[in-house]
Amino acid sequence: MKKTAIANPAFLWVTIIGFSLIIVLIKVLSLNPHLVEKYYSTGIYPYIAQTFRVLFGWLPFSFGDLLYTAAALYAVIKLYKLLIIIRRKKINFLLFRRFVFKVAFLLALIYVCFNVFWGLNYNRLGIAHQLNLSPDEHTQTDLRMITAILVQKVNESRRRLDTVVVYPLWKEMFTRAQAAYEVTSKEFPFLEYKARSVKRSMYGRGGNYFGFLGYYNPFTGESQLNLTQPRFLIPFVTCHEIGHQLGYASESEANFVGYLAAVHSTDPLFQYSVYFDLYRYANRELFVRDSIAAKNNSRLLDTLVKKDFAELRNFYKKYQNPFEPVVHSFYDKYLKANQQDKGIESYNYVIGLLIAYHKKYGKI
Repeated sequence: MKKTAIANPAFLWVTIIGFSLIIVLIKVLSLNPHLVEKYYSTGIYPYIAQTFRVLFGWLPFSFGDLLYTAAALYAVIKLYKLLIIIRRKKINFLLFRRFVFKVAFLLALIYVCFNVFWGLNYNRLGIAHQLNLSPDEHTQTDLRMITAILVQKVNESRRRLDTVVVYPLWKEMFTRAQAAYEVTSKEFPFLEYKARSVKRSMYGRGGNYFGFLGYYNPFTGESQLNLTQPRFLIPFVTCHEIGHQLGYASESEANFVGYLAAVHSTDPLFQYSVYFDLYRYANRELFVRDSIAAKNNSRLLDTLVKKDFAELRNFYKKYQNPFEPVVHSFYDKYLKANQQDKGIESYNYVIGLLIAYHKKYGKI
């Protein structure tokens, strides 16, 4: 009987040692944010990212979604076959060893590719370093100040729109997001964005049941948008996902980079979208510290802004289901495993960055 490569002890050991050395190197590098920032995030990563966007950006569909779907089907088929073997009691030590090695090999390969293609950006110094911001723990006074400004901004930006807003088709929206980054890069060159690769999610309404408005695929460099969400969220969510493509892995940093792009845009749809979302983050945090002040802010919102909030509440209520908390818990653990100690709450850290930005530049 012919020996397979996996059954060959020499191949096993070479593979194990090779992957172990690469994983150790990744771990060592991740412990030094200065090295990650200099040699990876602003060094080789921009070339990796742009290569992926050139390779897959021209496709009219999400190659990453197809990849995820194929991977899920492959896993289900393999698990089914394994259960059949176990049920028939045809498993032996050699088969078990091959199975364990295959799983370990696959997990190691995914881990290495994830970090080399994008994941090391979780360990960079990031946007606070690039803008020389000091987002220290903000006070309740800071929070009241920033929410008061955001109430004004969200009301003003909504009044610049028509009573009934006509949103462009999704391809045009993605084009406008790219244009927003072009404007932003004139002031912040490190936010230059070329070779757009933003796609419509293939999962559509299915993603709503798991709470996905947008997501980034580190294996193809594509950003996917769930276009069934309330339309006033889409401009900012698009800018957020492009922020991930530019190497800002942290959710708070992607939020802040998305804010910089949307607020520098001349498109009122983008300005309203970003102020709407940032107000949500800020007032939600204020509610925990001072519920009376937060409720007062809500009363100050323009009638049309309140209408959009009602639509958003109905949207989340419509898709509530038993699986969403499980997905949120898994994603929370994923974020914590990638240097975001507060998990899902890391999204709110954008308010700390916004306060620091306001203190330095006197504007938001």
